[in-house]
Amino acid sequence: MNHEQAGCCRSRRALLAGTGAVGVAALTGCATYGQPAAAPAPPAAPTAGAGPSGSASPGDDADPGAPALATLADIPVGGGQIFADAGVVVTQPTEGTIKAYSATCTHQGCTVTSVSDGTIVCACHNSVFDIADGSVRSGPAGAPLPAANVTVDGDAIRLA
Repeated sequence: MNHEQAGCCRSRRALLAGTGAVGVAALTGCATYGQPAAAPAPPAAPTAGAGPSGSASPGDDADPGAPALATLADIPVGGGQIFADAGVVVTQPTEGTIKAYSATCTHQGCTVTSVSDGTIVCACHNSVFDIADGSVRSGPAGAPLPAANVTVDGDAIRLA
């Protein structure tokens, strides 16, 4: 091999080494794919009448200036309703029991998509939560939905 050919080989080796380094850097950037999102912030301290589980019952103290999210009749027994703009899902597991949770899935931060048959579903990756306590029933989510504070003032359900 002559001197000119040796310089050629070193350049080829340098090119291949550089390409390998770029590939490793690209793979490192994808290392977090599929990992859970950062844990959501803990829920605010409960207000008078709203327990740590996010439950509320008629007659709880409410901020009369806060707009109502819904009425009791809007929340089906055994189901619920998602209020994406307010970031909450309100459920009624049993007649007269109102619960509220963050509408943000604890798996990767998608907004939950439906409430029916006693469950809250996030269609992003099929995490399923219980409407009575926000616990994970199935799916990749590893943590329950955090409780949210709501109050019931007469027939009106409001954020606390």
